[in-house]
Amino acid sequence: MSHISRGMVLAVAAMVAVVAAANYTVQFPVNAWLTWGALIYPVTFLVTDLANRAFGPARARQVVYAGFIVGVLLSGMLAPWRIALASGIAFLVGQLLDIHVFDRLRRASWWKAPFIGSALGSIIDTALFFGVAFIGVMPLLPLAQGPSVVTLSLGDLAVKLALALLFLAPFRALMNVIAPVAPRPA
Repeated sequence: MSHISRGMVLAVAAMVAVVAAANYTVQFPVNAWLTWGALIYPVTFLVTDLANRAFGPARARQVVYAGFIVGVLLSGMLAPWRIALASGIAFLVGQLLDIHVFDRLRRASWWKAPFIGSALGSIIDTALFFGVAFIGVMPLLPLAQGPSVVTLSLGDLAVKLALALLFLAPFRALMNVIAPVAPRPA
């Protein structure tokens, strides 16, 4: 197996594991504004960004597609269908947006591509996921007690954005290990 093939297998395996774990744990609120899935899911953006840097956008999309297919199938076994469906839609749109933004900002300062791509992908991912997974299943707005779609989505998004910022450190550390794909001409 070539270096790229091993790297791609590792990226796909990491993506599938993170998506399945996040889809299972999103069912369990930490409190009224946060689920356990929010603490796990942002790793997908780190995996996507590292794949994009190492292999380029076409290969990063392959990692996302493989993660999507296997992740949705595993999620269908680990979580209710609405969560698997919502996750698949949100994951695909959010990750493909991240790849596109990352590729456009590839030549900018080292932190802009992973942070801005992850932040924008997280915003779209959160809106799609919570809109499909929980509207009609739980209250939209906070009531006297318990979580709501709005509080959980805002809490999850805040954590995702904070982790996008925190994950700049491992991204930067791994930049020196991963040989980047040459940026495409402007």
